[in-house]
Amino acid sequence: MTDHVLHERRGAHLRLSLNRPERRNAITVAMYAALADAITAAQDNPDIRVITLEGEGVDFTGGNDLADFMKEMPQDGQTDIPVWRLLRALATNQLPLIAAVHGNAVGIGTTMLFHCDLVVAEEGTRFKMPFTELGLVPEAASSLILPRLAGRQLAAKYLLLGESFGVEEAERFGLVTHRAASGELAERLEAVVATLLSRPPEATRLTQRLLRGTSHDEVLERMDLENGHFSERLTSDEVRAAISAFFMSRQRA
Repeated sequence: MTDHVLHERRGAHLRLSLNRPERRNAITVAMYAALADAITAAQDNPDIRVITLEGEGVDFTGGNDLADFMKEMPQDGQTDIPVWRLLRALATNQLPLIAAVHGNAVGIGTTMLFHCDLVVAEEGTRFKMPFTELGLVPEAASSLILPRLAGRQLAAKYLLLGESFGVEEAERFGLVTHRAASGELAERLEAVVATLLSRPPEATRLTQRLLRGTSHDEVLERMDLENGHFSERLTSDEVRAAISAFFMSRQRA
């Protein structure tokens, strides 16, 4: 458990919020574990009907805490590290899952959204997946899901080039489902949650499962493929050089 992930029950609503605003909600290994445990435990709780993911402070998340992650690099054959437990929990989740995003949503801050049923984004939000910049490969089955949503060329723009994009573009290709005016994200999210909770519970649960269908098997298979490449990349000279350059640029900033 970590104080950097807030858990709050509001009746049938489980609110999970990244709570490390002083570091732009950069996600640590402990935070991955807390999120994975919370989402997994919710599956067996009949009193929980909807889960929301949010971020405290000015950003949804600046992505992975690279310094923390590099200290906890997975060993060969490891499949139970916290970040991958979270990704599997998202892929197999059977409760309506809503993300409310604002500011910056970097790396996993964007890829986790592919596993949400609904995404509410505040105007001005920027999405970015800078994996190749860091010598890495995509995660969270984004190499499978994003081309299906946006088409191969746009997926290449975001994954190969790592170009950022805004709310309008994200809504156009289907990542964002609801937009919120600046300063009105909480109210917009609350309205979406209230509408969802007003629907008959079993019909809502069954519809969510039907929408996901059997695709989670294919998604998990792609995650395993990506994770294998990701693990190999972590020990490469390219990654060491890219991450070193990243930290040097932050020191100069």
